[in-house]
Amino acid sequence: MASPIAVVAYDPEWVLIFEQIRDFVLPAVSDLVIGIEHVGSTSVPGLAAKPIIDVDVVVKAPEHMRIAVQRLAALGYVHEGDLGVTGREAFIPPQSMMWHHLYVVPVDNLELKRHLLFRDYLRSHPEEATTYGELKHELAHRFRDDRGAYSLGKSEYVTGVLQRAGWNG
Repeated sequence: MASPIAVVAYDPEWVLIFEQIRDFVLPAVSDLVIGIEHVGSTSVPGLAAKPIIDVDVVVKAPEHMRIAVQRLAALGYVHEGDLGVTGREAFIPPQSMMWHHLYVVPVDNLELKRHLLFRDYLRSHPEEATTYGELKHELAHRFRDDRGAYSLGKSEYVTGVLQRAGWNG
């Protein structure tokens, strides 16, 4: 059984954890990537979040995906496939590292564009981040053991934020 959903207050240490992950991964893929992005709620200062860092490794072209998967496996990452998101490859981190979500995506991937637009909008609209954090706290309390209901409860708000940010994907 999965652990209960826990949404906690923003922790500035999340930036440092992201940097450790980035610095571990980057040497293995530096020739393939245009960047490694901290995405998700932990990447927005002041936003309450589940304390799990989300990382998008952005490769220059789709043909670099397979090579990146192989190199990350050599670091100890376990490839999980796309987990239902076409064009994005997910990984379980090495046992020696703190749990995090790591994805490899090509630069033109729609999910990457959505992640960055959402993150950047919340970073530049702290009142939206506060409202979203309050919603996440309430949903985590109400759906403590139901990740599907928790995610569904956020989806309408996320869609609204993306629309306000100019998403048309």
